Amino acid sequence: MYSFMGGGLFCAGVGNILLIVSTATDYWMQYRHSSNYMHQGLWRYCVPGKCMAHTDSIAYWDATRAFMILSLLACFIGIVIGVMAFIHYSSFDGFDKTFAAGILFFISCFFVLLAMAVYTGVTVNYYGKRYGSWRFSWSYIMGWVAVVLTFFSGIHPTTLTNESTGMPPFLCSYFIILFS
Repeated sequence: MYSFMGGGLFCAGVGNILLIVSTATDYWMQYRHSSNYMHQGLWRYCVPGKCMAHTDSIAYWDATRAFMILSLLACFIGIVIGVMAFIHYSSFDGFDKTFAAGILFFISCFFVLLAMAVYTGVTVNYYGKRYGSWRFSWSYIMGWVAVVLTFFSGIHPTTLTNESTGMPPFLCSYFIILFS
């Protein structure tokens, strides 16, 4: 059981690191403009030789930033609560820490999914019509990997227990998802 809980915390930790890197870096999208390759992130855009901060308050960037930060916070708090459950920290004994950590991981997954959906939708609609050679880059891909990791850390076996079937809890959650 501890190996499954440790696996969930490991997924959450890696997911949180990917969220931090994805949010902070400037490679969400790359495009070609006037025979130069440029790239941009949530906070800055870069042309060959220099990077500049986004000075415009564009709604989809603000929404993506806000959802990414909320996702980071939820995942970090979930990790702290999960570690407290893992080491049997005695505060709040009537409080199911593993369930709370799993819920926070799902909330983190939901926020990063919203951020990625907003950014994807607006970017495809805007840049897809105006520029011929653009693509999503590695910071953006790390955000999608973080979606998967925070989701799987939310379904780690301490959040979905089923003692009546005798199956390992992770398999129970797999079959619940598969047959629902």
